[in-house]
Amino acid sequence: MIPQFAGLNDAEKKLLIDAIPMITALIAGADGNIDSEEKEWASKIMKIRGYQHPPALEGYYELVGAEFATRLDQLIETLPSGTEERNKMVSDELAQLNDILPKMAPLHGAHFYQSFVTFAEHVAKASGGFLGFGSISREEGKFVELPMINKIDMPEDGIEDPFADENQDQEVED
Repeated sequence: MIPQFAGLNDAEKKLLIDAIPMITALIAGADGNIDSEEKEWASKIMKIRGYQHPPALEGYYELVGAEFATRLDQLIETLPSGTEERNKMVSDELAQLNDILPKMAPLHGAHFYQSFVTFAEHVAKASGGFLGFGSISREEGKFVELPMINKIDMPEDGIEDPFADENQDQEVED
């Protein structure tokens, strides 16, 4: 496992690994329809973050990305088909991160939190706006800042926003 998971039990590690597919399912399905554009864009962001990430997340995106598409499809198959029920179930699962992130070193917890929120924003922008990118629907907007996860501020000696330079429109080779 990756060093950031030190001191966490297997269930906590699994939830951290599943957090990105869960966030994808929550945001992509917030409007009732998990479309292929959102799934494809989430996969591209996974690839980008596999090689472009802050040191505090070293190994995380490589680990999650190795099985991301498969895990996302499995998750979608097992979640309720009703939008409200699905959103509640995923939100309740993600809320469990409130017990996990504070167990990590402060810099790691803050980077994970920021990473999750920016990932949600990228997925939300995948299917709206000009040419299908850039706009967040009202339904997605309810979840895009992941209100079920308590905000973890960056420690004073940390980097303010590890994904500030991340270009959403960056192309990734398939």
